[in-house]
Amino acid sequence: MITIDVSAVNIALPAIRDSLSGGMSGLQWVVDAYTLMFAALMLSAGALADRIGARRAYAWGVALFTLASLGCALAPGIGVLVGARVAQGAAAAVVMPASLALIRQAYEDARARARAIALWTVGGSVAMAAGPVLGGLLTDSAGWRAVFLLNLPVGAVILGLLVRVPRSPRLPAALDGGGQLTAVLALAGLAFAVIEGGHLGWTSGPVLAAAALALASGYAFRVVEAQHRQPMVPLGMLTDRRVAVPLAVGFAVNAAFYGGIFLLGLYYQQLRGMSGIAAGLMFVPMSAVVTATNLVSPRLAERIGRRPVIVAGQLVFTAAMLAMLPLAAHTPVWLVLVLLLPLSVGGALAVPALTALLMDAVPQERAGTASGLLNSFRQTGGALAVAVFGSLLSGPGGFSLPGMRIGLLAVAALLLATAALSRLFLPRG
Repeated sequence: MITIDVSAVNIALPAIRDSLSGGMSGLQWVVDAYTLMFAALMLSAGALADRIGARRAYAWGVALFTLASLGCALAPGIGVLVGARVAQGAAAAVVMPASLALIRQAYEDARARARAIALWTVGGSVAMAAGPVLGGLLTDSAGWRAVFLLNLPVGAVILGLLVRVPRSPRLPAALDGGGQLTAVLALAGLAFAVIEGGHLGWTSGPVLAAAALALASGYAFRVVEAQHRQPMVPLGMLTDRRVAVPLAVGFAVNAAFYGGIFLLGLYYQQLRGMSGIAAGLMFVPMSAVVTATNLVSPRLAERIGRRPVIVAGQLVFTAAMLAMLPLAAHTPVWLVLVLLLPLSVGGALAVPALTALLMDAVPQERAGTASGLLNSFRQTGGALAVAVFGSLLSGPGGFSLPGMRIGLLAVAALLLATAALSRLFLPRG
């Protein structure tokens, strides 16, 4: 549910723009208000899940997400919608690490846990790939508000099923208000600078002030965490290459996937003039390939090792970015679908092995913190990719092909760098 509200909303963006009169900047904030809060609050949400119990944290998160979805559906303007998306992102931040912590607590055997994590990943990956289809169908048939209204019955069902899950133990974990505040300010300042820099000008006063806020808050975050007795992000964890490298890879993989979905949603509708349903159906092959690859990935990792699978996933993603460079307004549809196949495989291949490797690298009492860190880095990568692509895509005709290609090349270079780090520093097993 929380993943669909990323990918499905991408297809609904043109309809939201027409309904609420939001420009490209407004559309970027509709996406990034969600993903930035998701990213920033997951840092402490992991500790919250450890402290109050994963099941309780999961229940609170789902309830808040459902209510925030109602707020999105009823939003009368772009400002209210962005505010409701902030609440959605905060709730999603609680749900994600709590769900992974539940799996870590339920499966002591590493092999069984890897399979369970693979199924968990399948849910998110299928939602990410199938979300555009659902978003297109709902937007064209019932309006963009239906994308959010769908969450109401789903949230009710989840809460009903959750009563059958055993209570989770409460583990020692301190909440770090100073670290959380500085993290939110750093990410918000960075996102504002990137999003508004393309519209207000990179040397404008608000953009420079936001960049300064991001730098100052980032430095303050490091100082606060170093001095806190029980920081939400133990800096010592980041010196372990089995933790640091997966975080960098998660950032790059989500930058490629979230950026790609955002780009394609606008490419199909703004440049090619497709309807929401037609644009959504273009993602159907991706959905099938993502599901199949997610199921194959853990078995492949057991056979040849996790490192080769993680490296291969990033290289395939790099190929996906390069394959999208020739896209133009009149590229044959069949060729577009063929060029997008690597985009379906890369993340689905790397993420299950990446997540399992990180969960095995930390003790059980740090499972919530580690999962929060990983997902925070992943969501930050996605949010910044949307900000960068949105700034580059703005052109006289509403969609800039040269800007698209610059963004694709930048993400490809990032993926090559993290693939090299994975090859050099990750254990093979």
